[in-house]
Amino acid sequence: MPDLFAPLRMGDLELANRIVMAPMTRSRADARGVINASARVYYGLRSGAGLLITEGINVGPMSNAFDRAPGLWADEQVEGWKPIVDHVHEKGGRIVAQLWHGGRASARGLLDDQQPLSPSGVNDDLDRLQVWALLANGAYVKIAATPSRAMTLPEIHAVLHEFRTAAVNAARAGFDGVEIHGANGYLIHEFLSPTLNLRDDDYSGSPEGRARLLREIIAAIADVMPLARVGLGLSPFAEYNNVRDPNPGDTYGHVARWLDRIGLAYLHIADTNAWAGAPDYDRLIPLIRANCHGPLIVNGGITPAKAAEIVGHGDADAVAFGRLFLANPDLPERIRVGAPYNTPYSVGAYGGGDTGYLDYPTLDASPQAVSDA
Repeated sequence: MPDLFAPLRMGDLELANRIVMAPMTRSRADARGVINASARVYYGLRSGAGLLITEGINVGPMSNAFDRAPGLWADEQVEGWKPIVDHVHEKGGRIVAQLWHGGRASARGLLDDQQPLSPSGVNDDLDRLQVWALLANGAYVKIAATPSRAMTLPEIHAVLHEFRTAAVNAARAGFDGVEIHGANGYLIHEFLSPTLNLRDDDYSGSPEGRARLLREIIAAIADVMPLARVGLGLSPFAEYNNVRDPNPGDTYGHVARWLDRIGLAYLHIADTNAWAGAPDYDRLIPLIRANCHGPLIVNGGITPAKAAEIVGHGDADAVAFGRLFLANPDLPERIRVGAPYNTPYSVGAYGGGDTGYLDYPTLDASPQAVSDA
């Protein structure tokens, strides 16, 4: 059986190992959604991963759950990503752009005073939504979500165009592919939920209807990028952003069976509840593997030792790490040699400058090692 350091092919993506960096919001773009220059070093330091999945990248100006998250809809945003992607490639890494629409998890202050968009304008739980902003004093804090409104059909069609454009721009920036963010209570996940999606049109009702937006987003991207370079992130049981799907087995069994037929590069399953100490791994894997047999990445509270077991047993093809990669830029090497792991700092996860971003020590912690990253 393979180990974490065995090469892996996922669609058109050739990976040197099975250690993946999970997407992690860092909120260091400028007010126009242009990624920060320091991200070249940040991603370069982590290019030993078999695959880097970027932080969530907004597909349009109405997608913003976290202030100062980067975008990929404007030329200046594309230009900001180019040196980052080039540097990862120079260091032998592979990187895909995670394409994100925040849906109802937002606020007017992040959307140019516009009301957030959602499937049906369900707003009975705004206190459960994770919306974050950078204050003038430099503090990065949770803010109150603004009530959303139901999307019109033209707005749904506009979102399809945004995902397509973002995929075009990802290719222009040099990314190896894209991952569609369908997890964690954001727009695609909202449409999949029978609690949040109460529409009375073709985008609702049965699992097939609720999955229509996802199918059409994938079709829009397939117009401009081979599906063998497209991944999809899902979190079937996540309580994050209060999706409240009473029958996730029905919803995601249907989605997984459809995905099994279309040939994506990979499916990336997030065990999001594991962040809060309530993992769903033992029911996630059977649900997905019974219905979808393509390349599978899993993440969520998984230790390197558990990751080796997962890959060795064939439960998944690769494992993504988030917080461990945040604090350990050279995580693959630390796993390989059995070195200790840095602990994440209590500050600097979101927003700000290079503190908590570029200052985690590597095993070779010399200044030259960081400047060459």
